[in-house]
Amino acid sequence: MCDAELMMKQNNCKKFFRPQQTHFIGVLPSDDLTLTLEDCRRYMGECYGCKSGYGTPIHVTLLPPFRLSEGYSTGDLVQTLKTGLSDCVGGASFDAGVEGFDAFGDRTIFAKVLADEKWEGLRDKVFSLVSRAFPGCVKKDARPFQPHLTVANRDIPAGASVAALKTLAELELSDGFPVDNVTVFERVDGKWRVACSVCI
Repeated sequence: MCDAELMMKQNNCKKFFRPQQTHFIGVLPSDDLTLTLEDCRRYMGECYGCKSGYGTPIHVTLLPPFRLSEGYSTGDLVQTLKTGLSDCVGGASFDAGVEGFDAFGDRTIFAKVLADEKWEGLRDKVFSLVSRAFPGCVKKDARPFQPHLTVANRDIPAGASVAALKTLAELELSDGFPVDNVTVFERVDGKWRVACSVCI
């Protein structure tokens, strides 16, 4: 076996044996906006066969999926957030704007959440709480934080994003929602489920 084949085999083994991510943290939008974006997901499913991630409720990700260390539970994570965010209940909430759609290359189509420094403040607060309580479980993303509401990802056919965005633009999406929760998502039987929403 040549070195390249051996390296490829080792990398595949690492992926196969990588511990499964157990949680992520996000913000749920309003019910009305959720219904609108679920219609957009249906459109992407019917027209382009997209279904990746459709079992996950529509959300803005604050902390991407991570593995909670053994010895800790979802309850511990929820309690950390409840305690840590209790000093800002009512003071951390804000209104978010949503304007139109965009894409990250051909991989992800999303509803654009308008930039606001309050998003970064909330993400940083949540990261700080979780990283202190559960050392080594989360890593700060090196990429700039860009809050968004995913409509389709990972299984968009090559080249389909341009046409899909053109159709979605016809909706002239201009909406908003109160950022009044920090929600813990837990992987259950291979699917992401809402474990608990903490009011802020």
